[in-house]
Amino acid sequence: MSQTRAVRPGTAERGRPLRPLPGRARPERAAASFLSLALAACAPEDAAAPLYAPTPLPPLDGAPPLSTERTLTPLSAVLDPPRNPAVPEEIEAMLAAGHGELGIAPGQPLVPATLDGAPAPPRGPAPRRLTRFVHLADTQLADDESPARLAVFDSPGPFASAFRPQEGHECRILNAAVRTINALHRSTPIDFVLLGGDNADSAQTNEISWFMAILDGAERVECDSGADDDPVQGPDNDPKDPFFAEGLAVPWRWVTGNHDVLHQGSFPVDDREALAIGSLSDGGTRDWSLPGAPVITGEVVPDPGRALLRRPALLDRVAAAGDGHGIGPAERAYGKAFYTFDVEDTPVRVVVLDTASEAGGPTGVILEEDVERFIRPALDRAKSERKWVILTSHHGARLLGDGAFSPAGAAAQPGALSAEAWRALVGEYDNVLLHLAGHTHEHRVTRAEPPGGHAYWELETSALADYPSQLRVLEIWDEDNGFVAIRGVALDYAVDGDPVAEEGRRRAIVDFTSGFGSDGSGDPAWRNVELWIERPD
Repeated sequence: MSQTRAVRPGTAERGRPLRPLPGRARPERAAASFLSLALAACAPEDAAAPLYAPTPLPPLDGAPPLSTERTLTPLSAVLDPPRNPAVPEEIEAMLAAGHGELGIAPGQPLVPATLDGAPAPPRGPAPRRLTRFVHLADTQLADDESPARLAVFDSPGPFASAFRPQEGHECRILNAAVRTINALHRSTPIDFVLLGGDNADSAQTNEISWFMAILDGAERVECDSGADDDPVQGPDNDPKDPFFAEGLAVPWRWVTGNHDVLHQGSFPVDDREALAIGSLSDGGTRDWSLPGAPVITGEVVPDPGRALLRRPALLDRVAAAGDGHGIGPAERAYGKAFYTFDVEDTPVRVVVLDTASEAGGPTGVILEEDVERFIRPALDRAKSERKWVILTSHHGARLLGDGAFSPAGAAAQPGALSAEAWRALVGEYDNVLLHLAGHTHEHRVTRAEPPGGHAYWELETSALADYPSQLRVLEIWDEDNGFVAIRGVALDYAVDGDPVAEEGRRRAIVDFTSGFGSDGSGDPAWRNVELWIERPD
């Protein structure tokens, strides 16, 4: 399968770079202008793109080490006071000083845990691994040249994700993750890859297209929009060059996150369409025609490929690609990504939930309507068929809410379940082993203990988009002693043979060590885990 794009000549006037500041850029003027949606949407005529065939990278040599074998650790401490990585001079100075370098430390062992706090039981005589899969959460693959960006709001703390210095390299980082998973699969087979949601950054058509092309495989993927940029002359040497994507060697299954259906993960797409395909950036975007690709405001080259996707169109695109990745006619008719799939020749069933709210807001929403229409029937059916359930969604229970989000004008949604109500529902089913989620960008383990119900595990995986930029390898074991063990191990992606992905990793480390980005490593007891739960009947 191949993917091409037409080059759109840079006929529009380029924007103006922000002045280097010791902190973040000032957002006052941008905020006022951004709230206005009276933006003109236009695009220059397409021109034929000069094409060449990117060179495939060789397969990784051997199995990449898990974090139980080694740990990658920044060699630099977090800077205090912080330095702004959005300013080209600042990040280049930090890179030159070694703030993007990693060292190798000893691996971190599996930490056993039981729901009642007792010691883990001894294994039985014939334990059996039922499935092995990878959880890939929060790639947030961004069109970093889109006028819909809000990069001027970047600052340490809650707004640290408004700009990431590695975001232009994220396609190559995702491709490196795919190569890593494939190498792991060649060593010890993996059954499937389960997404964690927030696969795209801002619900843009091109972001979703790039994401799926990298996972499905494509002879040519070019993560560039607007003008055809080539910051380093020549092929295969910068993040705006097209590259060959080998694609996953195992099936992957779709999970919807708030960033997949909302502008910047928070605002309804109907309100932002003109902004995305227009030619004016008030919130700040990047200009790769200037040295260091600084954040600019003002005129940009428009691109209709940045059109925002409504959820039905998103599901149509996923369903039409590869094997549909879990989305078929029933899911398209439902209008949300609620579905189930079984792990062949095992009692394990995965129940996929769609917790994103199109009304706006970053928190998760599960409606009573979805409970009665899909969730309870799916859990009842799994119970009657003696299936062991892994629930998965973008939002974990602690991030569920009523859907109210005043910046987007979103009101509370009738019938939205609270975290306590959700856990009480799940606690009615003693065959639920685990609720797997992303969204928080942090490795985390929670004992879910609903009053009067059955306890189970909640597990969150950190984001590929942010430090430590890890995936999680999960295994479900029948320990032949009346218990099931859930083993989760963090995995670092490998960059062997890919200098562009390697540079992206260095910039991701700088985002953390600069003091702007956050640390999603979580408590050491939450990274590499062995979670025990009684074997369902």
